[in-house]
Amino acid sequence: MTSFRTFTELVLARTTALGAEDAFIFLPDDAKGSTPQHLTYAELDLEARRIGSWLQEHGASGRQVLLLYPSGLEFIKAFVGCLYAGAVAVPAPLPTEQGQHFTRVSGILRDAQARAVLTDSGNAPEIGAWLAAEGMTDVLCLATDSPGHGDASAWTEPSLTPENLAFLQYTSGSTSEPKGVMVSHHNLLANEAAIQRSVGSDSASRYGGWLPFYHDMGLIGHILQPLFLGGSGVMMAPVSFLKRPHRWLKMIGDYKVTIGGGPNFAYDLCLRRVTDEQLATLDLSSWQAACNGAEPIRAETIRAFSERFAPAGFRPETFFPCYGMAETTLLISGTPRGTCPVVLGVDAQALERGEFADPREDEPTRTLVSSGVFKDFDVRIVDPESHQERPEGCVGEIWVKGDSVAAGYWKRPLTNQEIFDAAIADGRGGHDAGGWLRTGDMGALEDGHLYVTGRLKEMVIFAGRNLYPQDLERAVQGTDKALGVGSGAVFAVETDQEHLVVLQEVRTSSVTTDLRTLATDVQRLIGKEFNIPAGNVLLVRPGTIRKTTSGKIQRTLMRKLFLKGQITPLYEVLEPAVRELVADATERPLEPVA
Repeated sequence: MTSFRTFTELVLARTTALGAEDAFIFLPDDAKGSTPQHLTYAELDLEARRIGSWLQEHGASGRQVLLLYPSGLEFIKAFVGCLYAGAVAVPAPLPTEQGQHFTRVSGILRDAQARAVLTDSGNAPEIGAWLAAEGMTDVLCLATDSPGHGDASAWTEPSLTPENLAFLQYTSGSTSEPKGVMVSHHNLLANEAAIQRSVGSDSASRYGGWLPFYHDMGLIGHILQPLFLGGSGVMMAPVSFLKRPHRWLKMIGDYKVTIGGGPNFAYDLCLRRVTDEQLATLDLSSWQAACNGAEPIRAETIRAFSERFAPAGFRPETFFPCYGMAETTLLISGTPRGTCPVVLGVDAQALERGEFADPREDEPTRTLVSSGVFKDFDVRIVDPESHQERPEGCVGEIWVKGDSVAAGYWKRPLTNQEIFDAAIADGRGGHDAGGWLRTGDMGALEDGHLYVTGRLKEMVIFAGRNLYPQDLERAVQGTDKALGVGSGAVFAVETDQEHLVVLQEVRTSSVTTDLRTLATDVQRLIGKEFNIPAGNVLLVRPGTIRKTTSGKIQRTLMRKLFLKGQITPLYEVLEPAVRELVADATERPLEPVA
């Protein structure tokens, strides 16, 4: 643990010691290659003092401040400005960007009780109009890149304790409405130290990423960890990566990035989109920890990526499968540095019963990837209903304790009591002292490794069997190359019995047969591999399946949209009972492949 009491103290020490050295480099989104933007520690300090002074002058110290920025250096200046002011930063998605909406950000603004909104001059007019339309006339709005606002010389260092809030991290909500996780300076320092120990980073480490700055992995992993270490980070916008995935890999070689990563889909995207010609130009030899987390980790992806990019210097032991969540600030567990990811094959039927068992010959097997080991947390596997601890090799809900666990959700005391203060039953009617965080994730411990098997609320319970939707989705997507990997959602609905529903995006330009045959193939595969009927298959356009900012499938939301009749399929097969169940559903013509 660091000797600093607050993250603000730490950043002030770093900026004093490292002055002219680069803290961050940002690569603008330009296919022709725009000039990289550099931000030194001294420049960051000066801008943070200026912004911090404005916040102090306008009564924002100790209050929440909403940050609405495109990816770039202005966000980093504003976030550190909040730290300097003793304000509570509230990073959120910029609602003027494609795919984002004012509705969600309006909810965050009201829930957080923000005193001010910080943004850039390009977005300030629209955000100002939005605040006026929302009747938020008492919420200040500042374009921090506009001259004449704030005076660095007027800034005063805030009086903070480790228990003061550093920021509110609003969850992206794969199964529920967004909630603001209260991250204190103590939590933040503890988790940054845990990350350092887990990945083996130091001041010579260089982070490189493209994740949204308002996402916990992007913020805490790619921005705040370099500041914690006194290192540096190289960033690009998510759109830069999504349009041209090889730019991320090229950035790693060009800037000798040592640590950086993203969800599993990022590596899949590189596998699909990076050409052999682009591969020949890459140098990934500096990469020491390729983090893979925030969604189910696929053994096939790890194997294929390691093989494909080996000629560029990528080593199998570079992969860093990990597990974490906003409620624990970020990291909980990770693969020990210098070791290859641990892959475990288990009997599929035993897994459905909640047990790990060795695979049986000629019987279905599920392959799990370890999310590593934990050094800074107490982790238990607990039955979610009885609250009794489960032994090694048995699946239950993952419960954790540690200094990184946040105090709870902002303004949700009843939820906090249930989620952040759970107690383990001792089997004799008693309970421990409580204080356990219920993660909502299912998993098991085996030989000191943590295996995450799925979300508790998303598990498909069918005919008494516990089925994991990602296993079903992965099987579906393997039937045809036209079915997008990571772009499907499987869930169950009920009438007088359970019904499985498969939603799957399809690229019609890649279909070699017709959609009717494709849907039939999906039904046949589910029946054969999982021995359950798949009477409801909807093939949909790309972009239909909703995801969180970290790429997690929002299965609960997709189920709600389906039941409301708000899914427009290219082709569908529905059981009569399910068709009746769908609210306001109408008979839709089955469309052939164009």
